[in-house]
Amino acid sequence: MNFTRWSARLPGTQRRAAAARAETPVTTTDRRSEGSGSGPGSVPAARVEQLTDEPPPVPAVDELPAREVLDRVPALVALVHGTDHRLAYVNDAYTAAFGVRPIGEPAAEALPELRELGLMPLLDQAQRSGKPRTLKSRKAPDGRSYTFTCTPVPENHGESAVLVFATDVTDHAEAAERLRASERRQRETAVTLQRSLLPQELEEPDDLRIAATYHPGGTEAAVGGDWYDVITLGGGRTALVIGDVMGRGVRAAAVMGQLRTAVRAYARLDLPPHEILQLLDGLAMEIDANQIATCVYAIHDPNEGRLVYASAGHLPILVRDESGTVLRADEPTGPPLGTGGWMHASGSIPLGPGSTAVLYTDGLVERRNEDLDEGIAALERALAGATGTPQVVCDRLVRSAGVTADHDDDVAVLVLQHPARTGPDSELFRNAALELLGGVEAAPRARAFASGVLTSWRFPAELHDLGVLATSELVANSLQHGIPPMRLRLRRTDRRLIIEVTDGDDHLPRRRRAEPADESGRGIAIVATIATSWGSRRTPGGGKAVWCEFVLPKPSD
Repeated sequence: MNFTRWSARLPGTQRRAAAARAETPVTTTDRRSEGSGSGPGSVPAARVEQLTDEPPPVPAVDELPAREVLDRVPALVALVHGTDHRLAYVNDAYTAAFGVRPIGEPAAEALPELRELGLMPLLDQAQRSGKPRTLKSRKAPDGRSYTFTCTPVPENHGESAVLVFATDVTDHAEAAERLRASERRQRETAVTLQRSLLPQELEEPDDLRIAATYHPGGTEAAVGGDWYDVITLGGGRTALVIGDVMGRGVRAAAVMGQLRTAVRAYARLDLPPHEILQLLDGLAMEIDANQIATCVYAIHDPNEGRLVYASAGHLPILVRDESGTVLRADEPTGPPLGTGGWMHASGSIPLGPGSTAVLYTDGLVERRNEDLDEGIAALERALAGATGTPQVVCDRLVRSAGVTADHDDDVAVLVLQHPARTGPDSELFRNAALELLGGVEAAPRARAFASGVLTSWRFPAELHDLGVLATSELVANSLQHGIPPMRLRLRRTDRRLIIEVTDGDDHLPRRRRAEPADESGRGIAIVATIATSWGSRRTPGGGKAVWCEFVLPKPSD
């Protein structure tokens, strides 16, 4: 192979002429000559040469010894030729990195480090295509990282050769790995922050089975504002909420955390869903007027068999009934939180025994270049065929939507089921109700009714007596301060006894300290003392409900 022809042309130079001039000696006579002749008035030849436009003489690149140049470059250089890539040359840097290599042997045997790095196919590709091929930043057996370039080189004897040129990029590779490690740590921190703002454990209502999942979107460190929560309200009722703060980053997560905390606080007021959203709307404007959030707040009452909800710009709730039919709760839907000036309204959708409801954020159904309604329709089809526990349904919906680890948006899904209980399990969930008609004579009828029901439910004597006492006090309070219609409802689950009295007056009772001379004001105090918990709320049609709960003893107790 002719190494002397591996050179580049130097533009604007007369290489060979300059080299020839450089070899012509200057005589003493020439130096003494003056002017253009040889007489005394002539200018010295050296002076003439300095005044010319000719560049100083340089050696021709074509005449530089190529092997000497390659031997001295810091990069790793190897030359292989023929179809089996027999080794023809390695430079000193290559030998220093990997040791002496046998000349004339096939590269697969002579250069095992290239084989381990997967460079053999690259040599074939460069030889066949006649174009250079590059393999970026690979760690070699010597522990350093190199970028390899395989360049085809024609040989004199007709065989093609490949020049392997490896540049040491260890510093760049290590810096890139440090950057990637830092980004991984930042992302892990961001995801930890996001998850810490979500409920660590979902509350478990008596009448619902619930599962939820959250998938952070993208690979960058920015966190999103998707959130969900489950709040037991007492009296057997459960609040379910899901929301999405627009945008990404710590600011979105911070707003999300404040909204979630506010929802839990407002939920304790036991207000209708639309009033909760009205309060959240004002709070969102105070937190950040430029931050928009969507939210659905829903309440499940097992006695009603419906899901009452209000939506602030969020996607519709989907409900699959016992027969597999999927219903979409489209109305009513108001603008997102933080817009102000809108009166939200509550709607309802059936959620009877055997039904499954799904609340979700837009990351589950929204895709680029696809209409949002198509994504919701696809979710409806997936829900129609999804059976099993809430966690199984949750996982199936996420898989059907194609959510993977590199999904570009956050996804939050909340699945709830109202199980259809049959057999012995149904005996643990019972209801009994009595209309309170007449005047004061309704109180003894209520006590007798409660005693009979609690006896039939086979409660222990102590719980039986406490239940009758609580019933008597709640009914007496309603008869004294409420107006018809009045109703007593007893309900048991596998965990608790619930006693509730409703009437037509919307004035909520409060617990107060009765003075010794007072003839009234002790009823609620007695109930609060003997019951596990108590509360009151206004009912949608006007009026109020006052309730108390007793936790049932475990079978082993």
